[in-house]
Amino acid sequence: MRRISPREAQALLEQGWVYLDVRSESEFAQGHPAGAYNIPLMHSAARGLVPNPDFQQVVEGAFPKDAKLVLGCVSGGRSLRAGQVLEGMGYTQLADQRCGFAGGRDASGRTELGWLAEGLPVESGQPAARSYRELFEQGKARLNG
Repeated sequence: MRRISPREAQALLEQGWVYLDVRSESEFAQGHPAGAYNIPLMHSAARGLVPNPDFQQVVEGAFPKDAKLVLGCVSGGRSLRAGQVLEGMGYTQLADQRCGFAGGRDASGRTELGWLAEGLPVESGQPAARSYRELFEQGKARLNG
């Protein structure tokens, strides 16, 4: 899986790739790359972030194994883990946006600008067709189907 900058991610989206935001639903609702889908790797809970037990099932229900996916989160940690999980599931067209929505640090400790600071297209709220709840329900219906 290659790791890319926000601008490289935007270029892939312009070529037909899909942005899969793996942040929690509340983080996603506060702002996300325009057109992004939300399937959290972790859910917000009273004691912090907890693993989403349905992550793999919902991704499989929403995207075929050959889907071209750009993965993103806040600063690059969760999206990298999500990419490793998806690779293990057989997904082959993955790119991790290494500094996420808010930005992160590179290997030498320098700050890298995230999607938001780069001034790339952003939207907020929970777009119905791309929200976690909708993707979860669609996946359940396909599997029971």
